[in-house]
Amino acid sequence: MLKILKDFSLSALVAGFVAVLIGFASSVAIVFQAAQAAGADSNTIVSWIMALGFGMGVTCFFLSLWYRSPVITAWSTPGAALLATSLGTISYAEAIGVFVFAGLLTLLTGVSGLFDKVMRLVPLPLACAMLAGVLFKFGLSIFDAMMSDVFLVGIMLVTYLVSKRLIPRYAVLFVLMAGVAFVLEKSDGQLLSNIPVELGSLVWVWPEWNISALIGIGVPLYIVTMTSQNIPGVAVMRSSGYQTPVSPLISWTGFMSIFLAPLGGFAFNLAAITAAICSGDECHKDPKRRYIAGLSAGVFYLLAGLAGTSVVALFSIFPATMIAALAGIALLGTIGMNLKNAMADDSNREAALVTFLVTVSGVSFGGIASAFWGILFGVICLLISNIKLK
Repeated sequence: MLKILKDFSLSALVAGFVAVLIGFASSVAIVFQAAQAAGADSNTIVSWIMALGFGMGVTCFFLSLWYRSPVITAWSTPGAALLATSLGTISYAEAIGVFVFAGLLTLLTGVSGLFDKVMRLVPLPLACAMLAGVLFKFGLSIFDAMMSDVFLVGIMLVTYLVSKRLIPRYAVLFVLMAGVAFVLEKSDGQLLSNIPVELGSLVWVWPEWNISALIGIGVPLYIVTMTSQNIPGVAVMRSSGYQTPVSPLISWTGFMSIFLAPLGGFAFNLAAITAAICSGDECHKDPKRRYIAGLSAGVFYLLAGLAGTSVVALFSIFPATMIAALAGIALLGTIGMNLKNAMADDSNREAALVTFLVTVSGVSFGGIASAFWGILFGVICLLISNIKLK
């Protein structure tokens, strides 16, 4: 406890809060769609939010504390998108069975150590290039949002530039404060009065097994989560200098998916976007003290889960332009650093560029996300360039 108090910093606390804010506000609507596609009613949807908040809170807090590094977990947003279009033909109990099955595949992947071994074969410049490609659209979203709300985003961007120059550790905090102040002033303070104050309740449903659904939905859910979330999540840690063992992290997310599936915890994984916010210099200059952001995110996720309905309403009041700008601004430093690391070495530059471009393109084959194909194409390019011709 004394160690935590000694390492505590306001900037790390804010990084954890911003990660939770962006994680919820940017994709909670997709979770709603997935739950509705599964046949969930309003009470069951709240149970989903509570289970997801609890799962992310526990894994963020205890994994960050154990490994003394910012281990940030998340629900599988691409997995939720997949479920939203795939669950309409099966019962809710069979959908729970799909979640348990996908979690079991994740657990087996972690326990076997296979994922860790594969990731160790990927050169760091290619991992940085892939991560920069994943995050690139968030940087662009600043200026896309500015086209829709020039004053709000303009104020946030100017606040960032000024505070980055004067007090860089708290730049993101001031950006958040500026955005919230602008939104509340524009609404004359009426937004907060519309938020219900109530706790949700958990709804447990035992899984049922449909072989066709397990293969047709469960396997794609597993693949999408591993390629779209866990691969970039590991890249975040490696590019930030953390050598945290991957297999135990994957195992714990798989276990948590199995344990909370009957309550609506459909899939947990390593975070990429929100993890980048908690792993950079803006969180804290000392990498050894950034684990506080993981603890902070864990606490805020737990509070979000407990609050249920109220928290969902709270996150929904912020305009999409503010959330997009906040995410992009918070990730600017990470995008720049990963581009620098990816292109620094002449021998890897072309392969890294291919990785970056394929990832940015969003190309998808067989339902597997572009992050995977970016790494694959980059490795192939690197292997070909290293062939020695006689």
